[in-house]
Amino acid sequence: MNLFALGFAFGAMVAASDAGNGPAVNGWVRNEADACVDLRTLDGANLVGARWRVHDVTFEPVPFREPGADAKPSGAPITTLEPQPRAQSPDFDDASWRELPADRLETRVGTGRSSAVWYRLHLRLPETIGTTPVDGSVVVLELVVDDLAEIWVEGMLQPKLGQTGGSVAAGWNAAQRVVLSRAARAGQEFSIAVFAANAPLSMPPENYVWIRSATLDVVRPERWRRAEDVPFSIRSVDPKFATIVADDARLERVATGFTFCEGPVVLDSGDVLFSDPNRNVIYRWSEDEGVSVARTKSGYAGVDIGRYRQPGSNGLALDASGRLTVCEHGNRRVSRMEKNGALTVLCDRFDGKRLNSPNDLTYRSDGALFFTDPPFGLPELFDDPARELDFCGIYCLKDGRLTVVSKEFTGPNGIVFSPDERFLYVANWDTTAKQVRRFAIDASGQATASEVFFDFTQGFPGDEALDGLEVDRAGNVFVSGPGGIHVLSPDGVHLGSIVAPELAANFAWTDAERTTLILAARTGLYRFVMRSPTSLKEAAGTSR
Repeated sequence: MNLFALGFAFGAMVAASDAGNGPAVNGWVRNEADACVDLRTLDGANLVGARWRVHDVTFEPVPFREPGADAKPSGAPITTLEPQPRAQSPDFDDASWRELPADRLETRVGTGRSSAVWYRLHLRLPETIGTTPVDGSVVVLELVVDDLAEIWVEGMLQPKLGQTGGSVAAGWNAAQRVVLSRAARAGQEFSIAVFAANAPLSMPPENYVWIRSATLDVVRPERWRRAEDVPFSIRSVDPKFATIVADDARLERVATGFTFCEGPVVLDSGDVLFSDPNRNVIYRWSEDEGVSVARTKSGYAGVDIGRYRQPGSNGLALDASGRLTVCEHGNRRVSRMEKNGALTVLCDRFDGKRLNSPNDLTYRSDGALFFTDPPFGLPELFDDPARELDFCGIYCLKDGRLTVVSKEFTGPNGIVFSPDERFLYVANWDTTAKQVRRFAIDASGQATASEVFFDFTQGFPGDEALDGLEVDRAGNVFVSGPGGIHVLSPDGVHLGSIVAPELAANFAWTDAERTTLILAARTGLYRFVMRSPTSLKEAAGTSR
């Protein structure tokens, strides 16, 4: 499997040490390569069959359109510029291009000033590099281009919001690292295209494009790991708990250095988006890139922002189209980020009055959105003078209409549907009534019945109230509450608890089988693998 966006997230988090000897602030362990190929030497290039070619870029006029009302190019016809040739495709014919010997990569190319070039590189992995076998290794291309570069691998460039580095420019003359393969094999071939430009763009320099550094780093998988195991404990109450959390369960800290992690959601790419409402930021974490800022000022940018303890976003969710939906504390609304980058406010008022501060949310399969609305994002909470509603609601937004599901809770917080969507579970953040309530929901989004599903008020020591919720495929309910994460059966029986170093505010599944949870805890992001592949196979064999 090839991944095309490794970056060291320079703009988001700062490494604790640049020496590479331990975890960084964002949770990475920076590994030294087991082997390195210098692609600027003839010996290095020959080892991997590397061939460099270069060609000038011209900017040609092409027809286009002005932005329309939909923020897409649907307006009046205009003429703009496009770089030519379009040389990113792996099957692009570069046979007529100038070949550049590996030991001549410092040769100045392009026309200087405002100019750009394409470099194309083809390489093939040998069986070993030095004494390191290639099979199973992680192979990383590192480039430093004077001045800016975009790196296409096998015709793919996958920029992400907030990305700094990897396939897109990391900065002026900055190192860019792209994972070519996380499970390399001997004989594997790669086609790489590098679009390199002179910069600063607004102050065209009196120099040219060239490559300062070009290497392949080869790292054995056991040294590539971007996480650290952390201790945790399991408290089993019912024998059924062993079928959910196995003895070989593992907890890893994958990122740290935050103030209050909340609302994680896992993208199709495997990347995790999560909020830090205190810092007013949505972060992105990925296995290979670490942490970057996906959206700053994620919940508020008002002049009185200093009054807020948690002005930023909280709960995050994806709709059926993969669009990110956000609970914005300071702005007191639920919004959605469209594919074209526009922000759509889904709701900010009920009966003409402003919402309190939407906290958590979940989608039903028919597109209906359910969310909770306590006042925890307001500067003075329940007593905030700006508060307009005299209740803390659970809401349903369906077909553009906002209705109240329930006003029963003092602090409605985590919210999730049962797998069959018959029931909606909601957790109450109230130290005097630590309850999970279960609502029967009809097709219109209204509650036809409700009951206290489980009460944590007695018998669960700790000052914490209830926060996030999740359910597994069997319908077991995971609750962030006093002392840890508590697992309840679909019948409301406490099966057991998971106690991590930090109390998770909320969590999200990383896999369709729902055996691995991302935990958004206070200062860190964790990954909890509840069952190893071995125990999963054993469980499957037993069930047969």
